[in-house]
Amino acid sequence: MTVTAEMLRTYPQDLGGVDRDKLRACIEACYSCAQACTACADACLSESDVTGLAKCVRTDLDCADQCETTGRVLSRHTGYDANLTRSVLEACAQACKSCAEECERHASRHEHCRVCAEECRRCERACRDLLASL
Repeated sequence: MTVTAEMLRTYPQDLGGVDRDKLRACIEACYSCAQACTACADACLSESDVTGLAKCVRTDLDCADQCETTGRVLSRHTGYDANLTRSVLEACAQACKSCAEECERHASRHEHCRVCAEECRRCERACRDLLASL
């Protein structure tokens, strides 16, 4: 059992009908994506053609920030605001989509961009799956 699953299991109140498995999957995907995007941005900065990767670095870092924020918001349940949660999830899904598209442009030349794009697509799906269940 992951720490995320354990924390959700031990939360003392009802989650208001939120699907715990989708919530867990989304939280974990957000944090994993944030890490992948941060690492991809760092790897881009080490490439010889770093100037050509400036937009990728920016998109990676924006996505990492959005994923980190989303994971944190989704980890809090007391005083739950469904409208805020939906907005955060929509923003995260869009950031992941944009980042995946940018990284895919470089994936044939940079393996780290391929890995990051895949992780962004996974996180985008997790956000959209959770949104659909709210």
